[in-house]
Amino acid sequence: MKKVSIISFFVVITSLIFVLFINDQMLPNSEFTNETQPSPKAENNQTEKTEPPPIKEPKEVTTYASLMAVGDILIHARVYNVAAIGSQQYDFKPMLENVKPFLEKGDITIANQETMIGGSALGVSTYPRFNSPYEVGNALKDAGVDLVTIANNHTLDRGEKAIMNALDHWDSIGMAYTGSYRSEEDRSDLRLLEKNGIEFSFLSYTYGTNGIPVPESKPYLVNLIDADQIKTEVEKAKKLSDVVVLSLHFGNEYERLPNEQQKFLANEAASAGADIIIGHHPHVLQPPEWITWPDGKKTFVIYSLGNFLSGQRGNYKDIGGIVKIGVQKVVKGEQETITVQDPAFLPTWVDRSYLIHPMYQLKDKQNHYNEIKQHMSQWMPEIEFIESP
Repeated sequence: MKKVSIISFFVVITSLIFVLFINDQMLPNSEFTNETQPSPKAENNQTEKTEPPPIKEPKEVTTYASLMAVGDILIHARVYNVAAIGSQQYDFKPMLENVKPFLEKGDITIANQETMIGGSALGVSTYPRFNSPYEVGNALKDAGVDLVTIANNHTLDRGEKAIMNALDHWDSIGMAYTGSYRSEEDRSDLRLLEKNGIEFSFLSYTYGTNGIPVPESKPYLVNLIDADQIKTEVEKAKKLSDVVVLSLHFGNEYERLPNEQQKFLANEAASAGADIIIGHHPHVLQPPEWITWPDGKKTFVIYSLGNFLSGQRGNYKDIGGIVKIGVQKVVKGEQETITVQDPAFLPTWVDRSYLIHPMYQLKDKQNHYNEIKQHMSQWMPEIEFIESP
């Protein structure tokens, strides 16, 4: 009996110890809790450390490209006869030799090829219905020209065959063209040239075709001036390019100032988004000016670049030039800004051997040169006159 009591006592004591031990393990350890629970200050520090970094200001990137343009290339018989080298072959390159160093300086250079280069096999011809040798195109390519505008009053002179021959040759030498096309599909293919990250588009139109009707089923053979159509196509081009360059064959022949119709069309095109407007047809120089809008946008327009190479003589018809205009593109994030700037001009003169000369180099033409500078700067005093390649 005594033995059983001792055992029972031992069991009770052991059970009490066990219960106390278990309770001690299950109670919250305040010291542990205080050590592991973050303080409000720690929470704030943790929040500050996980905040995203501040957004960086977009980097500004500026690029620049220059466009050069020359006026009418009108190949009369007296010009192609001088260029003839026998066997119905021609060499016009010497005629451009003196101005080639200037033309090559443009990032993009364009020319108004007024006579179709239908080739000698079709029979070369002069005024009033021109057809010129292929070699005219070769000389332009060699001199640094990148694109020709071919919507002119002489586009249909020798019919569709001359046009197709010309387009085939332009394609064969890698020369872009605009204003006359081989099909509606060709016409809808906007001409684009890119330089230094700046995309230029080119459009070309003429007032008429000397009474020769454009075939109703083939309106793509030549672009005719229509203000509404021009505005629509300029707007489309603006969506696909940074700079829209518009060539207009308009105005009255041999008049040294633009008429009201020229100014109206230039303003209509500028309002639609044209950045640079190049005029030709008067065969004499007409001065440039800025068209400025309330938002500060500026369009450069030169109403006529005169004759660059032709058989016409006297009364300013043997004076032309090379116009140069700069384009600056600034990109900052999603924002792009295009600025047309830095207008410059090189007056040229064609001698009796049909060589083109920079006028500043001709000692016996300095009076004429100064007169031309005054004429071309009357609406744009800041224009620079180029006197070195």
